[in-house]
Amino acid sequence: MRFAPEPPAVADPPVAGILLVNLGSPAAPKAAAVRSFLRHFLADPRVVELPRFRWWLLRNLVILPFRPFRAARAYRRIWTEEGSPLVITGRQQAADLEWKIAQQIDRPLPVFSGMRYGKPSIKAALDVLRRRGCRRILVLPLFPQYSATTTASVFDEVMRELSTWRRYPELRTITEYHDHPAYLSALVSSLQDLWQSGGKPRRLLLSFHGLPVRYVEAGDPYPEQCRRTAAALADRLDLDPKSIVTAFQSRFGREPWVGPNTNDLLRKWGHENLDRLDVMCPGFAADCLETLEEIDIAGRKIFDKAGGGAFRYVPALNRRSDHISALAEIAIEHLGGWIV
Repeated sequence: MRFAPEPPAVADPPVAGILLVNLGSPAAPKAAAVRSFLRHFLADPRVVELPRFRWWLLRNLVILPFRPFRAARAYRRIWTEEGSPLVITGRQQAADLEWKIAQQIDRPLPVFSGMRYGKPSIKAALDVLRRRGCRRILVLPLFPQYSATTTASVFDEVMRELSTWRRYPELRTITEYHDHPAYLSALVSSLQDLWQSGGKPRRLLLSFHGLPVRYVEAGDPYPEQCRRTAAALADRLDLDPKSIVTAFQSRFGREPWVGPNTNDLLRKWGHENLDRLDVMCPGFAADCLETLEEIDIAGRKIFDKAGGGAFRYVPALNRRSDHISALAEIAIEHLGGWIV
């Protein structure tokens, strides 16, 4: 059957539901699970814009046979007894956000977490919202800075799933919130909390996920929005603007990526014997492989080996109350007319 049958009607359905989305994670820190995850991730044409046959050869003959073993080792370094930090935090963020919104609008609104790749899937989260009777759905990707490789890919998957529904819901989407005051305030508070207990650094590095230059030249606004976030933070912090530097991490492949590269700066500053460095990743709403392993473990090692001094990784906003409040404020702004 092409179109799924509608679930039984709900007697008192909520006025709307919220789909909270992040990138996703392998099901386990093992090569087979990582290979399955990467196969799904790297098959997304939003992520890799290359001729399909050429990319099929690279993906299946060069990347997937070998990369999962190295990536699995990295995942094992951050895995917890409960599972993937990103998936666990995503589930908790959804529950926290549901509670916060209910407190503010005095009515329950279901919030469910879905991952673009892996489980819990966007399909599974949408199915739950449908069974709960949600005829209006707000999609909130946890990517503050818009990119076609992340945010647009989420919307693609949502629309792909909704195309199988017999009865279409009203749909609203949040494309970005890189300059939202509540988001910026949460970032500032996170830094100030650290500095109150441990003092200010000599330099603050704001590390965002990277992107091929080719995508930016085609019109992707992502790096510009990253720099706007960084500039807004610099305005709100009592630091010399020269001591705040923006960089981009997770470079992959041989083509040029947006720079400067995070690892290159860590190595350079280590050689210069920089004594106190804080690293924050404002583009990640929850800690994951790219923050916990790539920055806090591998990045720290690069800086230390090159001769650097104290290195502090500033945790992602995760479940901080000001972060959940910011997400609630952003969501409620986009629910106007639905929650009169």
